[in-house]
Amino acid sequence: MTMKKIRAAILFGGRSGEHDVSLMSARSVLAALDEERYEIIQVGISREGEWFAGENVLDAFERDSVEGLKRVVLPGVPSRAALYEWRDDNALIKFAEADVYLPVLHGTFGEDGAIQGLLEMADAAYVGAGVTGSAVGMDKGVFKEIMRALDIPIVDSILLSRGEIETDLAAAAKKAEALSAYPLFVKPANLGSSVGISKCNSRADLLEGLQFAALYDRRVLVERAVNDAREIEISILGNEDPQASVCGEILPSREFYSYEAKYVDGASGLIIPAPLSAPTAQRIREYALLAYRAIDCAGMARVDFFVEKETERIYLNELNSIPGFTSISMYPKLWQASGLSYPQLIDRLIELALERKAQRDRTERRRTA
Repeated sequence: MTMKKIRAAILFGGRSGEHDVSLMSARSVLAALDEERYEIIQVGISREGEWFAGENVLDAFERDSVEGLKRVVLPGVPSRAALYEWRDDNALIKFAEADVYLPVLHGTFGEDGAIQGLLEMADAAYVGAGVTGSAVGMDKGVFKEIMRALDIPIVDSILLSRGEIETDLAAAAKKAEALSAYPLFVKPANLGSSVGISKCNSRADLLEGLQFAALYDRRVLVERAVNDAREIEISILGNEDPQASVCGEILPSREFYSYEAKYVDGASGLIIPAPLSAPTAQRIREYALLAYRAIDCAGMARVDFFVEKETERIYLNELNSIPGFTSISMYPKLWQASGLSYPQLIDRLIELALERKAQRDRTERRRTA
């Protein structure tokens, strides 16, 4: 008997500074999906937010082209939970139905709860965290406040608004300098892949870094630097009963783990498993799982830590609810080292998405007597 294929729609691109990273991740995910098991629907979201489907969408997007592709939409209506071709005469014609959606989208409108809200409205199954887990994991300011409430150690930080920076840049810089001596890290509160991040060693660096980060978000996070820090990452997989992988260590090719160090020069090193004492590795796993559950994350996440070299003091840095899935990304590599291959990992994430959808379907939406 031939088993019915699961119709999997892969969403990539998006309106984010991480658009190109998303394309790289999607290339790896598509290569790992078993075409004997899945009917694959490629859906590319342009930098302007338009959705396109058809043949070889990823190839077209990598050429920065939409020629020959069909413009599609996903109505946020359960009774019409399918992709529809949006024709030039504004007619909507059903294009394809999907059993599950895989948002391989990083940054704003993809990892921040926006796409998850649309998929929830459409009553669709999808991989990864829901609206709450996605939004809180993405917002570094809100996430850090929750970590403080849980007594999970984090690096000292403050938030500045774009309005503060644009109205009085010098005053904003003075407020940032009151946090700590240099160096300081400046980053958009809602973005990832190290987009918009600056390491500032002086007032001149800080003024430039604040303006740069404010291009990408209306809220800017300023953090003190952790002296002589190791960058440790751990992967989480699961819904109600999440599991943690082994720890891995990043050896940045540049002064810090910047966008270029992650995706451009290919020279950063990875050590898996990370050479940590058993108590430190265990504590990191405990903190990661506690953070994951606290924000109602689901499916997957990569949790990043700083560890002081001399003292092994731990600081939780951030949680990424849609971690990178490129060929050099830490998330799949950590699971591979923990005994789960890349194709098996994708299969498991889809299983978790369908399980979470089944849980949602059990929720009563109407008032009962």
